[in-house]
Amino acid sequence: MASITQDMKYRLSLINYSQRYGVTQATIKYRCNRQYIYRWLRRYDGTIHSLAERSRRPHSHKNQHTEEELKLINDMRRRNPHSGC
Repeated sequence: MASITQDMKYRLSLINYSQRYGVTQATIKYRCNRQYIYRWLRRYDGTIHSLAERSRRPHSHKNQHTEEELKLINDMRRRNPHSGC
């Protein structure tokens, strides 16, 4: 990730301000929730790249077959090519 977005710069300035003057003063100045500031403070590790948005894409699907199940299905289809669809 090479690009630094305006959102990341905004969050960095928000964090710096809240660390200097406190979260309450930062909520007043930036007109945002305390929860929003605490979320980014918790995620911030000292680099601006830690303030980037994370993907909301799921890492797995609850109905997805396991590797063992896929192997059983493929073996069954290989042994019985004319059964089923």
